[in-house]
Amino acid sequence: MPPITAVLHTKNDASRLGRALETLLPCAEILIVDHWSTDATMRIARSYGASIVAADDAAPVTDYLHLAGCDWIFCIEPRESITESLQTSLFEWAALRSYEDMNGEAGSRAFSVRVREQVGKEWLEATLPETRLVPRNWARWHGRVPASEASAIALEGELLRFVFP
Repeated sequence: MPPITAVLHTKNDASRLGRALETLLPCAEILIVDHWSTDATMRIARSYGASIVAADDAAPVTDYLHLAGCDWIFCIEPRESITESLQTSLFEWAALRSYEDMNGEAGSRAFSVRVREQVGKEWLEATLPETRLVPRNWARWHGRVPASEASAIALEGELLRFVFP
């Protein structure tokens, strides 16, 4: 099983959450940190087998990482989804990581992905890749996603960010 926990922070994301969760096949588990949703967000998360924890808005993001069952965290927003090529990269990465773990070669580098965002009817590619796959003990965060890391290794494939829903 791939050694990755997907972590998503949600708040009334029922209209878009299913699309994000559908694409997380390379992740062994999904952890939803819910910020007091009043719509069907939690029901949808449960239907995908996600673990759900109620957010404490005063707590830093790192307070939830100990709940992950895997040593690697893939951060994604409910309005995002990953392409098939990024899924493939994550499966390949997980296979390589398992080999490195067995042979004592595992490192703790960060990994980044290219992002394309829907703007009207067009797709714009972000200038720089975003750091999204990090070890569980990662200490540098920018809001709910890892802070940009210049030395992060870019994975093949893209993360798609949708405006609505």
